[in-house]
Amino acid sequence: MSLEIRPKIAISSCLVGHEVRFDGGHKQFLYATESLATYFDFMPLCPEVAIGLGIPRPTIRLIKGENGTTEAVSNADRTLRYTEALSAYGRKMAPALHEVSGYILKKDSPSCGMARVKVYQNNDGPPDRTGVGIYANEIIKAYPNLPIEEEGRLNDTRLRENFMERVFLYHRWLQLMAGGVDSNALVKFHTVQKFAVLAHDEPAYRELGRIVAGTSTSDIEARCMEYISLLMRAMKVLTTPKKHANVLTHIMGFFKDSLAAEDKAELLRLIDAHREGLVPVIVPITLINYFRKRHPNAYIDGQSYLEPHPPELMLRNML
Repeated sequence: MSLEIRPKIAISSCLVGHEVRFDGGHKQFLYATESLATYFDFMPLCPEVAIGLGIPRPTIRLIKGENGTTEAVSNADRTLRYTEALSAYGRKMAPALHEVSGYILKKDSPSCGMARVKVYQNNDGPPDRTGVGIYANEIIKAYPNLPIEEEGRLNDTRLRENFMERVFLYHRWLQLMAGGVDSNALVKFHTVQKFAVLAHDEPAYRELGRIVAGTSTSDIEARCMEYISLLMRAMKVLTTPKKHANVLTHIMGFFKDSLAAEDKAELLRLIDAHREGLVPVIVPITLINYFRKRHPNAYIDGQSYLEPHPPELMLRNML
């Protein structure tokens, strides 16, 4: 995979080792700093420090108010409320994120948590996990198509691979938009993405095809918005061995007149082995990549499915 411009990822500052937490420490996420830093430029952000809270500082928590709203308050003094300041900072920062291809947030944070943040009742009863960080909520609203994850969830190999695939896809989309898009460019973008979408969400695959086929010069902007919204929702659906096997079988069909009988049999065996969970998906994909070097096919060679992210990240080795 070659990228002309390195993708940018926004990330909670504590996750890259900045000592900005309430206790003056950090929560360095080694996968980001040791693996992803090779491929991305990071934009570290800490909303709590940005709104003027000190280091160290009293902790804050989310509470449910009487009117049903969620408020961020100081644990040391409940009269100190930071909801509006954190929201305002999110709205202020949103325009600066227009070139960002993904965001990694700190889990459980009342400012940065993406989901399942503790929300306390005013009477200090046991919390529920229904909250979203105040700052994070503004970013999610501003960029509904942006790939966003928490570092805790990225320890799951399937969620990690899914997030990285979406990040690199969104980066390619931003490059397309920056260069100017017309109906032909949108068709070309969709063409190389077809098998990747099919591996995630087949109904969306069919609907995206209809969106692209109906695009004209006069409605290109609206069609692009409709297309990327559905595309990013579809790509968030996790793949499965069965879905991968379906796509790999489709791809194999492009080589049916080129491969020897024993090569076909071996590829089919590996596809079936992956479907049964006996080998990771990278095994049949590696064989397909070998065959396409011997038997080039312009359509297959261009498919992002076969290399959606740098192979060195080894994201498919455990799927």
